[in-house]
Amino acid sequence: MDKEQNKIRVVELFAGVGGFRIGLEGASDVFETIWNNQWEPSTQHQDASLVYRARFGDKGHSNKDINLVPTKEIPDHDLLVGGFPCQDYSVAATLSKSGGIEGKKGVLWWQIYRILNEKGDKRPQFIFFENVDRLLNSPATQRGRDFAIILASLADLGYIVEWRIINAAEYGMPQRRRRTYIVGYQKDSVIAKKIEGMEDWVEFDGVMAKAFEFKPKASSVSAFDIEGTIPEVSANFNKGKKNSPFGNAGMMKDRHVYSVDADPVYDGPRQTLGGNLVDENLVPEEFFISEEDLPKWKYEKGAKKINRVSKQGFEYVFSEGGMAFPDYLDQPSRTIITGEGGTAPSRFKHVVKTPSGRYRRLLPIELERMNMFPDNHTYHPEVSDGRRAFLMGNALVCGIVQEIGKSLYQFIYDEAPESSRPIFTQREAKPMLDLGLFDDEKKVLVVNRPKKQYSLDETKHLLIGLVKKDNEEYFLKEEPTKIYYTGKTKTFPSTVALNKLYYFMPYIKEKGVRDLYLIRVARIGTKAEIHPKSNDEDPRLVFELEYLESLPEYKMVTLNRYWFKDTLLGKIVK
Repeated sequence: MDKEQNKIRVVELFAGVGGFRIGLEGASDVFETIWNNQWEPSTQHQDASLVYRARFGDKGHSNKDINLVPTKEIPDHDLLVGGFPCQDYSVAATLSKSGGIEGKKGVLWWQIYRILNEKGDKRPQFIFFENVDRLLNSPATQRGRDFAIILASLADLGYIVEWRIINAAEYGMPQRRRRTYIVGYQKDSVIAKKIEGMEDWVEFDGVMAKAFEFKPKASSVSAFDIEGTIPEVSANFNKGKKNSPFGNAGMMKDRHVYSVDADPVYDGPRQTLGGNLVDENLVPEEFFISEEDLPKWKYEKGAKKINRVSKQGFEYVFSEGGMAFPDYLDQPSRTIITGEGGTAPSRFKHVVKTPSGRYRRLLPIELERMNMFPDNHTYHPEVSDGRRAFLMGNALVCGIVQEIGKSLYQFIYDEAPESSRPIFTQREAKPMLDLGLFDDEKKVLVVNRPKKQYSLDETKHLLIGLVKKDNEEYFLKEEPTKIYYTGKTKTFPSTVALNKLYYFMPYIKEKGVRDLYLIRVARIGTKAEIHPKSNDEDPRLVFELEYLESLPEYKMVTLNRYWFKDTLLGKIVK
């Protein structure tokens, strides 16, 4: 790994349609995926592989059963990532029936272990995995055993590991999707050397804690050692106990575990299902629910009690509660599942009510937005809408990966990351694909800038800053995140209280101000971050911005001699 070469070499296993790649590249340009593997067993039509290659090209792509790929064919790398298959202990199945890590697909964990083990002294310094939240409780007969096996095997390979169960919606993202995220680093790595104590690392100082702030729940600390060989862990861990010893936030070092249960801390803008829907006029007719089928959908969504007979001949009553119908537009979406596509009435598919009063299913582009993928990322002439929905049911929320990727970068390099490829950036198809869904529309859907829920505080401080001529086009583009560099710090007004700044508006010459942003991060940076050849290392203030809304039209304001203005939001919006 060499920052001078501008590269953290990434290998992506169980790649799907590239969620890890999009998230990491959105975090920093340093992350470069050099090899990836995607293989869907028991199917001839490899839809995810088709989409992946269309978006990222054939170079380094493997569409082959990972069980049959020799480790020597996988290039040496710095970071191994992957959402290893989880069907055997998925929320889509009853936990007591799940096979856990011994199930058909659970055994794919051992392919990760095999690759790490066989890489020997060339194994990656860092690892980053995703799985379902129930991983920490699997299997039902021996709660937590599967996760204990994973932690023990990684410890034996020299890794320190931390994890968090994160619900994306609790951090402002558009889908209620709970997943387990695991990061690890070799004991001789730059990150491992920064660990002083396990408790502080988990709760305040670590990679996960910095990416997603939380408060520990009272009396939730759990500390213990995972003892024995892997077969002994498999046979004996937590045997006879009802609850898993793992909290939803924790770490493991040398097989010693420290964990707590975490309550999320977040007060920023929030995305909703309604804020990510396309205009009703763009929806093809086949996505609308007919008057004839509407009662069937209402039945599937409603509460019910049904008399049934078990295989053993016992009679019982099957009951289930009602679900929202239609789905709430002012909240994040429910979790997308693989069965989201298709026209058949279903309890679990999303249904929204349009402004005209009609009911409809979600478009593939809207499902992509729920996972924070670029618009039409899964579009391919050979992939049906139903399969596109399936791909999103298997995907992760790219925004989570992006935030963890940023945190990893900061711990490795002790500076803020830069990216020219935010997660919403559309990738040119390779080869170019015909996006025929919106042929009748003159305006091309290029950028997903969703509506968000937030409240403006007119008493908060607003900084207005001049945008130089060569940067105006960047600030006129409709994109949800921006980075603003001031001039050199000596030209920044000393009267501006940086600790009070909350909002930012870019000032366009001869136009004034219009777009309002939230200042997510204020830091010191240099011009060389984005223009390395300039060798300009003079310190500048850098604001990482999130778009909120725009005034109806541009408004002229007066700036000071250094082309800034510190004021209150209320003085501008009124």
